[in-house]
Amino acid sequence: MEIVQSRKVREGVVVSNKMQKTVTVKVERTMRHPTFGKVVTRAKKYYAHNENPDVQVGQRVRIEETRPLSKMKRWRVVEVLNA
Repeated sequence: MEIVQSRKVREGVVVSNKMQKTVTVKVERTMRHPTFGKVVTRAKKYYAHNENPDVQVGQRVRIEETRPLSKMKRWRVVEVLNA
């Protein structure tokens, strides 16, 4: 019997599309501060492979984890959530 692991999926906003077939996606998450209990926002940027040339800055996209495609690129764009 094989164990199939699902890939990580994140949603974020495209902040750069100046590279060829690569976009930079900013993913924000909210967490509760461990000491003060206040809800804070944390952000991280991911490089994602993108075959679709008409993804623009500001669009919301869904990215999925994949094998290493380059030194820093380990994600790929699955779909554009809003046009």
